[in-house]
Amino acid sequence: MDSRKLVHSTLEFKNTTGTVPRQLWVLPWANEHYPNEVAQIQLDFPSDFGDIPNAGYTKLPKTIGACYEIGEYIDEWGCKFNNVQKGVIGQVKEPIIPTLDEDWYDITKIHIPEENLSFDIDLINAECKRTDKFIMAGCCPRPFEQLQFIRGTEQLYIDLITKPTKMMDFIAKMHDYYIRLLTKWCQTDVDGVMFMDDWGSQKSLLINPMTWDEIFRPLYQDYINIAKKYNKNTFMHSDGYTLDIIPRLIDMGLDAINAQIFCIGIDKLKEYAGKITFWGEIDRQHLLPFATTKEVKDAVVKVKESLWKDGGCIAQMEFGVGAKPENVRAAFEQWSE
Repeated sequence: MDSRKLVHSTLEFKNTTGTVPRQLWVLPWANEHYPNEVAQIQLDFPSDFGDIPNAGYTKLPKTIGACYEIGEYIDEWGCKFNNVQKGVIGQVKEPIIPTLDEDWYDITKIHIPEENLSFDIDLINAECKRTDKFIMAGCCPRPFEQLQFIRGTEQLYIDLITKPTKMMDFIAKMHDYYIRLLTKWCQTDVDGVMFMDDWGSQKSLLINPMTWDEIFRPLYQDYINIAKKYNKNTFMHSDGYTLDIIPRLIDMGLDAINAQIFCIGIDKLKEYAGKITFWGEIDRQHLLPFATTKEVKDAVVKVKESLWKDGGCIAQMEFGVGAKPENVRAAFEQWSE
């Protein structure tokens, strides 16, 4: 069975092959510190997922600097990141909409990157045809995080309570951009689309679930509905303790969630086995950096025994800051068994 069919059968809970699809996310930090080990792991355990190396953009949004290098980086929206560690992305210290602008009076400084709509559909379709990998679209709506980059996290939490009219108007404008971008990608031959927002702290959701339902659930529902219209699978990434929104996402029709399942607690997720695919992950807070290889392998066994229902698991993990290459390898070895 080729990779594309393997992933589809896993998402549909029809995978009786005994093979779990694989995917490794490699942060630049890992390539910087363990280039040989990363290359060997990727060779020994090839990913079943692929992306589009050449989308044929006729325009590109302006950015300044490099997002994973030390120093200042200005992204395609105009958000300014300060980075003090090579290999990871920095933080926004000077929001575009400052704290004193309580009413979001001046949103003209925000650049909505319409240039990202200039990709070539025919070229992407040709790329999809040349591979048997499961191909993800080259876009990733992230409304909550984008608002944080524009406004600053603390002030945004206040705004989500007071709901300034111009902020709500901007959310609608940003959402319209994401809708058009996602729709065009869904008109290509890619297999899946992804969106993301980190919604959890270590112990709870970052905002009241009722606020999530009011402001953000309709946005994600639109993304899922567009994907379903074009017969694409939907994937969402969200870090932290996100148990409150997982049943909501299942009701909304999401196919796969990339969540910190060890932070949430695997036993708390058993009831959702067979209802959504857990797109990873093996714990990158404690296991991948600090555990023995046996502890990592035991963790993989627990994930498989708890969440696999002829599908419903993808052997995904992140090789990020602090992770030991032998633990990443051990996890893939155990999944292969």
